[in-house]
Amino acid sequence: MTFIWHMLNDDETLFCDVLERIVADKIAPLATQTDETSNFVHAQLKVLAEAGMMGANLPEAFGGSNISAPALLRAVEIVAGGCGSTASALTAHFLASDSILIGATEAQKAHWLPRMATGEALGAFALTEPSAGSDPADMKTRATREGDGWHLTGSKCFISNGGVADVLIVFAVTDPTARHRGISAFILPKHTPGFTAGPAEKTMGLKGGHVFSLALDCHLPAEALLGEEGSGFRTAMKVLDNGRVEVAAQCIGMAQAALDAAKAYASDRVIGGEALSAKQGIRWMLADMALDLYGARLMALEAARQRDTGARFSEAAAMAKLKASEAADRVADAALQIHGGYGYTRDFPIERLTRDLRIMRIYEGSSEIQRNIIAGHLLAH
Repeated sequence: MTFIWHMLNDDETLFCDVLERIVADKIAPLATQTDETSNFVHAQLKVLAEAGMMGANLPEAFGGSNISAPALLRAVEIVAGGCGSTASALTAHFLASDSILIGATEAQKAHWLPRMATGEALGAFALTEPSAGSDPADMKTRATREGDGWHLTGSKCFISNGGVADVLIVFAVTDPTARHRGISAFILPKHTPGFTAGPAEKTMGLKGGHVFSLALDCHLPAEALLGEEGSGFRTAMKVLDNGRVEVAAQCIGMAQAALDAAKAYASDRVIGGEALSAKQGIRWMLADMALDLYGARLMALEAARQRDTGARFSEAAAMAKLKASEAADRVADAALQIHGGYGYTRDFPIERLTRDLRIMRIYEGSSEIQRNIIAGHLLAH
């Protein structure tokens, strides 16, 4: 299946072409080993940093690659097609640098973003808590003024990169009476006294893209406040709009890998004297997989186009994330079915892809939350 990326300029096309070769040569060959060892993808992120990918979401003024949102969509898809764990860690980093780009002061941007663009400082986005996942208004982490700064207390869970990041964007309640408007964001360097991360969670998939529980009982200086007090929720929602398009890109990249694997297997597997791909039932399965994938790409591309306008695009982001995550699951399931019993073994990549994709319907807003967002926009007009 082909997809015309006609909206990319020549520099963006070259960026993606070079990235595709780098991923094929240096990242994809490590995917199986990463899954088996559960080692964090430090080496892969270093490769991406050298390719300019760690700052692909940032403008050139801060050392970024200065590519458009559609080009970023394509680039994340390429990385995910090679290794889902690497793409997960990469996009978690983007959540942190996007937070600073969107909500920080100019001084904070100048200090952190160039380092994040080069990969010198890996980022994490600490929003989710044990009792505050889908609704941040239930957040229990508190930040209270203390002397010349702030004291943070509380805990976070399922934080991608949380225990290995150099800088974390931590969300905390600064005014318990104001609900969403009482949430602020803070920039937390990893060596801050009183900040601890537990061991990496043992997850079903994305085993090289670690998630952590975090404990907070630490003092931060006044300048650690990200932007203005009470602006944290607005920043988080804007960042998550971006992040949901990047989740869609991850889904599309892994689903494309699953479709490619199914095509290759069906063409090579001979049963009763003919290739599996000659059988009508298999051909229809492949056609439905391609249809699902193409529709997800188009929806994600529209969300990326809206992202570049600078206006809010929450509905389009929710639709793209929902469509891509659910379509990718169908594609991976069909690919495994085409492989038959071999697909259930670790001798073929489809087993790993199926596990890696399952979280996509949960993180950065579950499918049910995306449906609520979409319905909210639908009923408001």
